[in-house]
Amino acid sequence: MLYDYDADPRIDPRMKAILKVIPPSPEEVIATREEMVERAASPTARAMRELYRSMVDGVDREEVASFRGLVTTDYEVTSAPDGNTINVRVVRPDDDEVRACVYYIHGGAMATLSCFDGNYRAWARLVAAEGVVVVMVDFRNCVAPSSVPDVAPFPSGLNDCVAGLKWVHERARDLGVDPSRVVVAGESGGGNLSVAVGLTLKQLGELDLIKGLYLFCPYLVGEYPVNEYPSTVENNGIFIDVRGNGGAIAYGIDAFDARDPRAWPGFATLDDVRGFPPTVVSVNECDPLRDEGVAFYRLLLEAGVAARGRVVLGTSHATEVFVETCPDITRDAARDLAAFATV
Repeated sequence: MLYDYDADPRIDPRMKAILKVIPPSPEEVIATREEMVERAASPTARAMRELYRSMVDGVDREEVASFRGLVTTDYEVTSAPDGNTINVRVVRPDDDEVRACVYYIHGGAMATLSCFDGNYRAWARLVAAEGVVVVMVDFRNCVAPSSVPDVAPFPSGLNDCVAGLKWVHERARDLGVDPSRVVVAGESGGGNLSVAVGLTLKQLGELDLIKGLYLFCPYLVGEYPVNEYPSTVENNGIFIDVRGNGGAIAYGIDAFDARDPRAWPGFATLDDVRGFPPTVVSVNECDPLRDEGVAFYRLLLEAGVAARGRVVLGTSHATEVFVETCPDITRDAARDLAAFATV
């Protein structure tokens, strides 16, 4: 779908310049998750991912996100219940101070990308430079590998995110993390998984492991368009094309058909979210996913959750992690996220 960016006065000109060179999403019908995985493993798809990673690696440099005063350490962590290995990156100020922690879950529709991609490496430093410990978890994607080779559908990636969070608490002293100030955050698919972590902890009676959730442009629904969410039509094709139910097929159609809110938090009820910790929902004005994020924010308010909403004007989906494109917007988001964790 080819969107006419020049005709849309809402979009920040800096974003337009980037969006106009991104190829439109192909119009294709995918019947099964297995077909998606097979296509993702093809030489063409692998080459496209390498091209993408080479592009985003270009933003991982000193003048975009300084390395000064920060230390980065990578760990291998055994996940539960499968006993698989996941990778975790910790970025923190280079001192011995015990600090609040942002446990960050990367985007990519739960299907692709990695926290070790260049834009996420830079994003982690920008957040950590605000005085917090940033822990980024590379979970099992459901279609294309992250930094770990396994791909698996729901609930595998969610289990990895929960296991990584519990590892942070187990290692809090070594990591210099204040266990009473751990927030879970993520954008897009990472926003989905952040909510799902909260729902899982609530089921386990362990919500006290987190002091809050911070959701950037959360991907909550799984099948589009949605009549009650106008943004799924009016903004479709701005950076992302969400037509159909490809996300539900990729992540696990059975969980979608069962309306499982841990897979698709758009199905969450008042009872599901009642008792959640303070939560921020930040949406992008020109994002197809904008209205589902707004609806989730309103659900939280109705459930009595201390929720705060942000609408970032002029931005498309996940502009905040395009760390070089709109640096003022990115730095404002990093400051707000770190402050939310620290207070």
